[in-house]
Amino acid sequence: MTFIRRLFVLLALLACAPEAYTQGSTRAQPRRAYYPGAGDDWQRRSPGQVGLDSARLREAVAFAVASESRAPRDLELAHYQTFGREPFGEAIGPFQPRGDPTGIIVRNGYIVAEWGDPYRVDMTFSVTKSFLSTVVGVAFDRGLIRDLRAPVWRSQGPVMVIPPGGGGRHPGGLGEGVPLRPFETPHNRRITWDDLLRQTSDWEGTLWGKPDWADRPSQTPATWLTRPRVEPGTAYEYNDVRVNALALAALNVLRRPLPRVLREEVMDPIGASPTWRWTGYENSWVLLDGEAVQSVSGGGHWGGGMFISARDMARFGYLTLRRGRWNDRQVLSEEWVRMALTPTRPEPGYGFMNWFLNTDRKRLPSAPASAFMHLGNGTNVIYVDPDNDLVIVARWIEQNALDGLVQRVLAAKK
Repeated sequence: MTFIRRLFVLLALLACAPEAYTQGSTRAQPRRAYYPGAGDDWQRRSPGQVGLDSARLREAVAFAVASESRAPRDLELAHYQTFGREPFGEAIGPFQPRGDPTGIIVRNGYIVAEWGDPYRVDMTFSVTKSFLSTVVGVAFDRGLIRDLRAPVWRSQGPVMVIPPGGGGRHPGGLGEGVPLRPFETPHNRRITWDDLLRQTSDWEGTLWGKPDWADRPSQTPATWLTRPRVEPGTAYEYNDVRVNALALAALNVLRRPLPRVLREEVMDPIGASPTWRWTGYENSWVLLDGEAVQSVSGGGHWGGGMFISARDMARFGYLTLRRGRWNDRQVLSEEWVRMALTPTRPEPGYGFMNWFLNTDRKRLPSAPASAFMHLGNGTNVIYVDPDNDLVIVARWIEQNALDGLVQRVLAAKK
């Protein structure tokens, strides 16, 4: 056989191949993946069409519904029964009562199951942190943050806070108009973007009326104001005051409201609905370039955060499953997704906020080590499984039932 004939035979065989593959960072992925259109333009498949058993998938959905969170559906009441009992625990952002247990299962990009009301816009608590770190990723990809190891303070100007009630001076109020400088202490000057993204900064201070020590405070009150700070990057501590400091730092760099950045750079490109809302607090308004801008929160710890539907959560989860790609557009760089999925040294089960990793398989023993979650109180979860081309959104489920749900969905594989 001549060389030319061999070449034609090889090309013909390639053309007949069922799927061409390209190597990702962790596994081979289909080059021609399905991506839904905008809004309701999202194709469904029966479980059998994507290699799942219908009866077992129904059992998984029934398990999720039966495992409904025991916390009150009135989320403001639930707040005052938990975080609201902390020092300075008063709500300063909006709450709303939640809906029924809700979820969606996506395989190979297609919807195969839904329950509850997947269009209902509800609070999503700390899943908000994944949207916050994504906005920081936009700043990184656009070159506004060039080095995540650089100290944050170098990019920060003074923050002009707009006082509630319009401000105004009064006798004895000397110094009240001093701009806010959240990274000006000797300790805070050593904090990098990476430290904030991984919750290893030990940032010190008070922001929006909440001291850092008052969030999940130590059981030893005598140490609240006196404990020595640890070196940034050396110790992990989940702390929403420090998350909000990252949100304010990102606002200073992007110089646009973070919800607008998220909408224009991420949510519109992936076809999300116009129903989601991202809010801050009643006292987190600042003056930026002559305009009043609200610095948003990274969760619903004191109210606020992301209010979003399960359908839009699933779109975001699918974006992270596809490593930042949507159709022919790289919405988030492959480099950013790789860093977000890199374990944090003091806490290997955590990447960038709020990418919870499963590398040790402690949180989800039934899931592959490559799986990860965007996780928040409630419980709200976006489970992402690259090995099985699977996204599961579950809302208002007991956290200790998450592995049981994943186990049942994976057991439905034929």
